[in-house]
Amino acid sequence: MDNNIRLQYLEAMGVDVWIPRDQGVIQPFLDVSEQSINDAPISDEWGALQNEVANCSNCSLCETRTQAVFGVGNKQAEWMLVGEEPGESEDLGGEPFLGQAGELLNDMLRAIGLERESAYLTSIIKCKTPENRAPKVEELNLCYSYLQRQIQLLKPKIILAVGRVAAQSLLKTNKPLAELRGIVHQVEGVPLVVVYHPAYLLRALHEKKKAWQDLQLAVKQINKIK
Repeated sequence: MDNNIRLQYLEAMGVDVWIPRDQGVIQPFLDVSEQSINDAPISDEWGALQNEVANCSNCSLCETRTQAVFGVGNKQAEWMLVGEEPGESEDLGGEPFLGQAGELLNDMLRAIGLERESAYLTSIIKCKTPENRAPKVEELNLCYSYLQRQIQLLKPKIILAVGRVAAQSLLKTNKPLAELRGIVHQVEGVPLVVVYHPAYLLRALHEKKKAWQDLQLAVKQINKIK
């Protein structure tokens, strides 16, 4: 991505970017959106898993959802983004990360040279909770196996845990998000970086610079792998 365009997206995020001389420049990764995603064969396991999630009745959330939100994106993606749970927009639209928070997330991804369509986006919980309450422990536990199988099928090079619920669920911890960010963790054998949820960043504009630091950490990690 052209550096001027990237700076425009950073400006939209409210981030002033400077790179110290001793840190060098973060190299952009291959934007797989330039490839033909539809040309690659996709395992029937994806379809079977999606159908299983769509018809899931393991907990009471199936009674109040409009639809299960399985996930969207490139099923050969290097980047996997895992959010918390679908909100009203996601419940109606059938995709994770929609609305204003989704638009900000798109800007955040573009700022590191990644288009939404070239990543894979999903969430810890596949169904909207009533009145957007926090997911219950049993709901998180019942839904986690679906996410685990998505990780196994995708085999991403890096996972972004977007928001507190996603981070705590993936890392099996009650530590606050502030203690989890800034570190490269491991989940299912995949490097994981914790980032603030864009919905939180819309309310806490002063944290956007920290979100940019987290994205830089993720880019550095994936560049090490290549």
